[in-house]
Amino acid sequence: MATETLPVSRSRLRAVRRARLGPLSALSHLALLVWTVLVVVPIIWTFLASVKSEDEIFGGAWSLPATLRWDNYARAWDQANIGQYMLNSVIVVGFGVLGTMLLGSMAAYVLSRYTFRGGRALYLLFVSGLAFPVYLALTPLFFVVQNMGTLPVIGPFIGLNTYAGLVLVYIAYSLPFTVFFLAAFFRTLPQAVAEAAFVDGASHTRVFFQIMLPMARPGMVSITVFNILGQWNQYQIPLVLLAGDKDKWVITQGIAEISTAAGYNSDWAALFAALSMAILPMLVVYTVFQRQIQAGLTAGALK
Repeated sequence: MATETLPVSRSRLRAVRRARLGPLSALSHLALLVWTVLVVVPIIWTFLASVKSEDEIFGGAWSLPATLRWDNYARAWDQANIGQYMLNSVIVVGFGVLGTMLLGSMAAYVLSRYTFRGGRALYLLFVSGLAFPVYLALTPLFFVVQNMGTLPVIGPFIGLNTYAGLVLVYIAYSLPFTVFFLAAFFRTLPQAVAEAAFVDGASHTRVFFQIMLPMARPGMVSITVFNILGQWNQYQIPLVLLAGDKDKWVITQGIAEISTAAGYNSDWAALFAALSMAILPMLVVYTVFQRQIQAGLTAGALK
């Protein structure tokens, strides 16, 4: 008589995993709980303070506002010029991430799928950028971009206080991690698919853009979101490269200015409203692409 296999419920599987881990399971859940509190509580407090008055912010930190003061957002948007700073950030981050993903994916694909002299050294050169703190490069970086501004014809467009100059630095700043992440991901893709395309007469460029790149979509989405978060929250680089043109400041510079002015004008409500407006786009991006990020991070281990 054949024995039927009964389906195992998810709760049963979780119980088995917890039994195998033992005390580590409880410790891991405790660590995640503490981390969640440390991350979520400040965000909730910021959003709550953004719709309060000055007296309510300092009178009762966790009390609910008597009325929702949406004028704090209007004041931050208009008087503090947050709208312009956010637009500048969207422009710079948009082109920066686009350039990073285009150049990074092509470099990672070649370094991971092709064997040529110096390829390993070139890959290690890219990866070594992960160990170099950007803070140490701020002074030489300033002079490099300044000298780029003296180039004929294109100099005024890529020098200091320009969008293009900041975008180029963002691309260079983000390439090491992008190449490191995508090179590992491209190695997991099946070689037989590319070989079949070559047999059918496809060029290397066509194989990359029409076959391999779509197959690498989970990894591309993951690293794209990471680059958006990293470039959106960058402060030191634009502070150095855009210091001379306030109209081109990005959102982090605008919030820093509001924070400084709040100490003199006592407009803390507008500061928290500006912080909320800077946080919300990144929360939306991460929430929308959460599944793709998880799939991209685990795809390499599952193949």
